[in-house]
Amino acid sequence: MNSEGLRKNRMMKRGLGVLGLACAMASASAGEGWQKRGGMDTATTDVHGNFYCNIKALTAGERARHKELTEKLLASRKETVETEKGYEFQYSPDRVSIAEVGEWVVLESKCCSFFDFHIDLEERGKLVCLRVTGAEGVKAFIRSEFPI
Repeated sequence: MNSEGLRKNRMMKRGLGVLGLACAMASASAGEGWQKRGGMDTATTDVHGNFYCNIKALTAGERARHKELTEKLLASRKETVETEKGYEFQYSPDRVSIAEVGEWVVLESKCCSFFDFHIDLEERGKLVCLRVTGAEGVKAFIRSEFPI
């Protein structure tokens, strides 16, 4: 495994499950890194059932911003909670703003449109929550690609 692959592997292990999923794919520019996955091109890869990520949906500038936000979300996560239909990622608002989470969701939804996103400000403004859910099977998709 090359150094880029090792970096992504470390990011996934300490990362956010679903955030790591699309983040790793989107952070690789076309033609770099994640060219093949399971023998398929990642530009539009059917990884598990009807779930696939289309990294070509983001411009180069959007990919760069998505990567920047992803790294911040990965480094700032307080907790990951499994829910009935997906996962919730929790942040302290002094480390990650609700606006940054919203911006990440807009970018993520372009390449992984099968996710449903829910952003909440809880505990009297002391907890930013990002819940990622989807159709039946999305949790298996998340677990099959990125251990949580």
